[in-house]
Amino acid sequence: MKRILFVCLGNICRSPLAEGIARELADKRGLSVVVDSAGTASYHVGSKPDDRSILVAKNYGIDISMLRSRQVSVYGDSEFDLIVAMDRSNFNDLKRMGFSNVVLMGDYGLGGDDIPDPYYYRDISGFEKVYSMLERAINTMYDELEG
Repeated sequence: MKRILFVCLGNICRSPLAEGIARELADKRGLSVVVDSAGTASYHVGSKPDDRSILVAKNYGIDISMLRSRQVSVYGDSEFDLIVAMDRSNFNDLKRMGFSNVVLMGDYGLGGDDIPDPYYYRDISGFEKVYSMLERAINTMYDELEG
């Protein structure tokens, strides 16, 4: 069983969406994986995902409203087989923390593009774009894991 951790900055926008999408796609594919998410910063520890992330996920039949933000820990998260960073900044932070099993989400079918942080968007359009990118990348990641 693979254990996958999705990581962004605050764990309220991108990584909770990735966690929800990854669970949904794993269920549809019958994959045996454990997924979780965290943030490199402690800004929002204990907070629910951003309302816009919750809404976009809900629009696709995924409920992430019960998730709560947490900060990644070298001590508690070293058991993950794969740590997936949403952008290069998160990737570099995770490497500096000492994680060796870090990959960039954009390396899965997105040509290495960063997953942009939609937090500062006024509307839901950035969150829709992020959802679409994550769904494509996670499907590609699962294709590689299965292959």
